Amino acid sequence: MKSFRFPGFAMLVLAALLWPEVGAQAAGSRIKDIASLQAGRDNQLIGYGLIVGLQGSGDSLRSSPFTDQSMRAMLQNLGISTQGGQSNAKNVAAVMVTATLPPFSSPGSRIDATVSSLGDATSLRGGTLVMTSLTGADGQIYAVAQGSVIVSGFNAQGQASNLQEGITTSGRVPNGAIIERELPSKFKDSVNLVLQLRNPDFTTSIRIADTVNAFARAAFGAPIAEARDSQEVIVEKPRTADLARLMADIENLTVETDSPAKVVINERTGTIVIGAEVRVSKVAVSYGTLTVQVTETPQIIQPQPFSKGETAVQLQTDIVAQKAGGKVAMVEGPDLRTLVSGLNNIGVKPDGIIAILQGIKSAGALQAELVLQ
Repeated sequence: MKSFRFPGFAMLVLAALLWPEVGAQAAGSRIKDIASLQAGRDNQLIGYGLIVGLQGSGDSLRSSPFTDQSMRAMLQNLGISTQGGQSNAKNVAAVMVTATLPPFSSPGSRIDATVSSLGDATSLRGGTLVMTSLTGADGQIYAVAQGSVIVSGFNAQGQASNLQEGITTSGRVPNGAIIERELPSKFKDSVNLVLQLRNPDFTTSIRIADTVNAFARAAFGAPIAEARDSQEVIVEKPRTADLARLMADIENLTVETDSPAKVVINERTGTIVIGAEVRVSKVAVSYGTLTVQVTETPQIIQPQPFSKGETAVQLQTDIVAQKAGGKVAMVEGPDLRTLVSGLNNIGVKPDGIIAILQGIKSAGALQAELVLQ
């Protein structure tokens, strides 16, 4: 019996021939990157608060009466009487406070809060957010925010000019909100897992279900996943499985994704994004620009001496038309690289390529969806 030795490169080639699915999985994406857990959704929080400590850049209390009312109510709750006289201080600003409550958050953990001015404050830089309760859509208080406000923009103003960069009427309070209440539902109380695709597609949904079922047959002896539609995949929890460990195993499985062919065009910025699956049938393209230049050169005509004539103006207009380009090129794109090379060979700018792609789509030769932004 003879023995054979294979070099390292030959072993890799042989492995690719014997197990082609290994290469497909290596080129795929993890389920955690293409789908999210329905039970792991975020929740929006909102609140109304005051920012103090501003250096004369807060709300003018006459133009923003709600700021004055809120400040008086806060001082009364602290046991300070506000009888007699109206304050003209401009170091207070009323703000809306928003935050996002992450899934499975526990009381005591911290999240970021965003503040946005409600009145006529010019800057929130250097201010401090006073204790503000943040409520959810159900009206319950889930977090309390307080802390120093970080503003990225700045505003410099003089007597004759001013300079502003960025937005000075909104900012963030990093880790400024403390979670006080957890969500009613718990992850391990769920009967099944619902995976939601970030880019809905029937092919990808079926592939996720098949991949999960292949894992479940090896681990539990029966399939557990079913693709409900192009966006949702339902995974039933086996009796002997731990839900958290099951989700950890599923989200690391790799799936080869698929997506419809699209061409996204932003005419305002001249951006063109062509998907990998875009195909173009053979078509002839001619692109040329017409430039028309109109020049007015009026001439003054003086009368002869002692002729008793009048000075007149003689109008003269020169019109010149120039054409650039106009060559005919064959464009055919069996793959993305060939399509891009064919468009570049025409020698036009992005705005011209946008017009060409729109024309190819109208001619029925662009086998993709054209999305205009």
